[in-house]
Amino acid sequence: MSWLNQVKWNDDGLAPVITQEFESKQVLTLAWMNKEALQLTFETGHAVYWSRSRQKIWHKGEQSGNQQQIKSIRLDCDNDAILLEVVQKGGIACHTGRHHCFFQRLQNGEWQTTEAVLKDPKEIYK
Repeated sequence: MSWLNQVKWNDDGLAPVITQEFESKQVLTLAWMNKEALQLTFETGHAVYWSRSRQKIWHKGEQSGNQQQIKSIRLDCDNDAILLEVVQKGGIACHTGRHHCFFQRLQNGEWQTTEAVLKDPKEIYK
């Protein structure tokens, strides 16, 4: 798999992944992948990440049902960051129940929440 070896994986065998909504171009999240996760993403057509907190492969939507269908996989000019363009199933990408993970904005020296919760995480992760 020479294309997998062209990615410059960090010392932990990971690369950062920016996930962007295909239609709106909204940045949904920043996550991590290892070779296996990238291979599975390519093979299945759905986003698969490496969970650093759980130290295991994580199929996005495996619990919530909010999968990310791949439209394209891109590699940056330094070969050390991946961009996924996706269709976000269920409209929720964030584990907090929001559409995207970047819902806090720095305003007047404080982090302000700018996006509403679309679904209570207790309902998503039963």
